[in-house]
Amino acid sequence: MSTSPARPARPAPTASAPPVSSAPLTVRPVRGRADTAAFAALPGALHRGDPYRVPSAGSDQRALIDRRRNPFFEVGTAELFLARRGRKAVGRIAAAVDSRYQALHDARGGLFGLFECADDPRAAAALFDAAAAWLRERGLETMLGPLGFSVHDECGVLVEGFDGPPTVMMPYNPAYYPALYAACGLAKAKDLLSWRVPVPPGGEPPEAAARAARWAADAPDVRLRPLDPRRREADLAAVRDIYTDAWSGNYASVPMTGREFSHAMERLRPLVRPELVWFAEVRGEPVAFTFWLPDANQALRAARDMLLGRLRTARAARRIDRARVILTGVRAAHRARGLTAALLAEAQRAAFRLGYTESEFSWLLEDNRDANRYAEAFGGVLHRRHRLYRRDLAPRPAPAAVPAPAAPHVPGARR
Repeated sequence: MSTSPARPARPAPTASAPPVSSAPLTVRPVRGRADTAAFAALPGALHRGDPYRVPSAGSDQRALIDRRRNPFFEVGTAELFLARRGRKAVGRIAAAVDSRYQALHDARGGLFGLFECADDPRAAAALFDAAAAWLRERGLETMLGPLGFSVHDECGVLVEGFDGPPTVMMPYNPAYYPALYAACGLAKAKDLLSWRVPVPPGGEPPEAAARAARWAADAPDVRLRPLDPRRREADLAAVRDIYTDAWSGNYASVPMTGREFSHAMERLRPLVRPELVWFAEVRGEPVAFTFWLPDANQALRAARDMLLGRLRTARAARRIDRARVILTGVRAAHRARGLTAALLAEAQRAAFRLGYTESEFSWLLEDNRDANRYAEAFGGVLHRRHRLYRRDLAPRPAPAAVPAPAAPHVPGARR
């Protein structure tokens, strides 16, 4: 089955970039409360005028970089850098080391993330160089990103599909970011695809997908069911167990610690609709799941005016008509049973009953043929692309010295 071509990207309707300030540029590690506050506040300050930006709470940004509150720091370490022109913050980046990533994927690999920058190539280059130098000092040879701190956080740079706001927990950036990455010596590592999938009348998938779903669901030892609120913790524990098994070996994936998983689920708790989380059991044991979330970004965009934000958000929440399929996993031993089709079909029917008109399957690795085929079989159209980048940390060689031309030989002259 061929992959549908992406729609031509349209840049976000932002104003032309202001001229870069001539104030002195500095990049320094984040130290103290003032630096931390500036680091957390920078995305809002840089992109306030972007009509597609979805504001994130400053408290969420601070919690992400708080070494006491973010459980990543129990297994990894990181350094934050802030770029300023004069006194004004113009960019930021994080460099990170995760021993799990090194053990599973790249023993000499580091990570970077949380990159935000004005349209200022010199500031961007200085930030990437600072992150590279910090990782190089720790004996590392490559860096991959952007990641929040791992693939369990928001990751990737939007490179196609600037024609609308992001869905919940998907990153968004201005259209000039890919050019900054390229100018700073970063190259494509992997693309992450997003598919827009309509929820048809009745929620019934196209016939080919429906047939595959029926074949899987009709097996005598298979039972499909939604998340049970009465045994919520046990069901979420099953999600973690299946996820760990299903994603082992995936590109850049690392197993979540118990505290990381609990922390993530606590953040998601206000958004979870039990009707949109489905399990497949084989002989009573959960072996597969699909996890959909209402697109809360549709409501959060209504909170731009902070005086009316809460009222607008509450009203908009009642009009959310899109869901995001954030995770689907099947234990390796059961992948030949077609359970993904059955789970997606049940979740889509539930989405229809809840009033949703479309879903987004995101993100899917570009070379995950099975996942992308499911998205296409359910009527999906490829509409957005994010990219992970990689950079070699070997110091860039200095330009070779050009030898001075030899003095012409003059007969009779001493050399």
